[in-house]
Amino acid sequence: MEASKNRRRLIVLTIILCVCFAGLGFRLIDLQWARHEEFREAAERQHQHEYYREPQRGDIRDRRGQLLATSVPVKRVCADPALLKGQEAEMAKFLAPLLKTNETVLLNAFRRQTRTNSEGVVLPNHFVLLKNKFPIEEWEKTFDALTNQYSSALLAGKRTKKEQRELQLLWTRSIYTEDDQIRTYPNAQIAAHVLGFTGLAPFLWAGETNWVSAGMEGIEYSFDEKLRGSRGWVKTETDIRRRELFVFREQDVESRPGLNVVLTIDARVQQIVEEELAEAMAKNSPISVSSVVVRPRTGEILAMATVPTFNPNQYWRATADARRNRVITDTAEPGSTFKIVVVSGALDGGVTKLTDNYDCQNGIFYYAGHILHDHEHYGILSVTNIITKSSNIGAAKIGIKMGEQRLYDYILGFGFNHRTGIPLRGEVGGVVHPLKDWNKLSISRLPMGHEMTATPLQMVLAMSAVANRGKLMRPMLVDRLEDEKGNIVTRYQPQMVRQVIGEKAADDLTIALKTVVAKGGTATKAALEHYTVAGKTGTAQKPPYTNHKYFSSFIGFFPADDPELCISVVMDEPKGSYYGGLTAAPVFKRIAERVANFLNVKPDIQPEQPDEMAGASTTSRGVVAQNSN
Repeated sequence: MEASKNRRRLIVLTIILCVCFAGLGFRLIDLQWARHEEFREAAERQHQHEYYREPQRGDIRDRRGQLLATSVPVKRVCADPALLKGQEAEMAKFLAPLLKTNETVLLNAFRRQTRTNSEGVVLPNHFVLLKNKFPIEEWEKTFDALTNQYSSALLAGKRTKKEQRELQLLWTRSIYTEDDQIRTYPNAQIAAHVLGFTGLAPFLWAGETNWVSAGMEGIEYSFDEKLRGSRGWVKTETDIRRRELFVFREQDVESRPGLNVVLTIDARVQQIVEEELAEAMAKNSPISVSSVVVRPRTGEILAMATVPTFNPNQYWRATADARRNRVITDTAEPGSTFKIVVVSGALDGGVTKLTDNYDCQNGIFYYAGHILHDHEHYGILSVTNIITKSSNIGAAKIGIKMGEQRLYDYILGFGFNHRTGIPLRGEVGGVVHPLKDWNKLSISRLPMGHEMTATPLQMVLAMSAVANRGKLMRPMLVDRLEDEKGNIVTRYQPQMVRQVIGEKAADDLTIALKTVVAKGGTATKAALEHYTVAGKTGTAQKPPYTNHKYFSSFIGFFPADDPELCISVVMDEPKGSYYGGLTAAPVFKRIAERVANFLNVKPDIQPEQPDEMAGASTTSRGVVAQNSN
């Protein structure tokens, strides 16, 4: 009987042991086989760290090598929310004053302890950004202070040694930094509309969305791919304190720095232009004032500026209007500066000569049932005087004589109705209506810059084509690309778009344009003491034409017969005097004088000698001649 009981007990015990071993075996199979991938990935997430190396963004420099934009190394302060369970509030309260941020913001960040990856799987969240763009020196001081204060707080609290060790470990594992860089512009607003600025763009890495620096406007945007370089990456194992174990690195790929972009812009010329535009803004109170300085022979842009402007270091503080590069984004009827197109086309096509006369009908011209006025009551004017006096009626009659098709062809030939191709975001091409949409008045209105629109850049390039003996050049804003050692990777060459007009026509028009700044012309305030200037004024009333609001402009080049520079000045709604010769021309003069002096442009007008010196010189030459006889 007793033996029977023992056998039953043994059988029951054996069954229990078998069930236990079966359960254990099943559990082992579940862990080692069925859920092997899950735990492998979890282990990798705990002990393997994969991160990318953001390359050093290339610099932007002016033509002389002066730094216009660069990147400075900084830190991103991050946290691992998955490790902070139960300690979120205490950690947020401790960190907020040291990181100079809001405690509630930190607490909300710490509570984001899970995330959903691109495949919809919910995972522990090991990354939140606490502080961006933290200076390295400041972080090193802050981190030491944080560690010391945190240790003191642990010792001051009623905690066991074990609790203190756990919290100390939590601190060293949950708060960490990553390398970053901040884009800076050493000259503040100088060339802001050309340089643009950078912001943050999303970047997917290891299934997580990261935010990296990317160009948003200007050269920063157009050459972003060249500037940003190539990312590297590291895949390695880390210890319990997230410290990298270098001996267990699996992949280590260095990043490649971005290329440096060297502009055709001259920082000093740009500064001069911006100073004079600011002065004009204060004096004339326009909505905006813009200027471009171009080398006619090459199309190189030495300066491009518009006011109001902004500081790209703090671009978010500026309005959209201030950030807009009006030189390429804004169009308007150019007004009388456009007369260079119709007159040069007529000269080139043999339709007229400078000496041909046109009856300007005492300032009132009836055409197609409408009246066209001049600002003065002119009678008979030569083609030269039509330019000198800026006669609307004279230009209209030249246009009528040319005919619609020929006029239209020359307008397109000068580049209107098409973007110039400058490497800046947001450029527009203006509007020139196709011939089929012209009305009966168009042939008389287009020659004086109405019924079409153009950008300030298009107009200064058209004038530069005249200065360049009829050759229209593509605008150059970038001279070359260099690597981090200064080696030239790519050099850009001047490009001629087309020969718009013949050299003879360009030379003849230049003769007429010289008279604009001479006595009796519309831009005497643009005349320079040491240089012959050729240029044209523009005063265009803004639609609707009853509002008495104007675009005022002057575009000129010098020395007129061997041009080094072409400069445009455009004002939108100047207050008080609105004629281009009274508002824009004086600004042109101040810019031209300062820039010519800085660039050492050779004068083509010799200073007049005092009368007594001239007399002495004549007498001396007379004595020498008498002796030689």
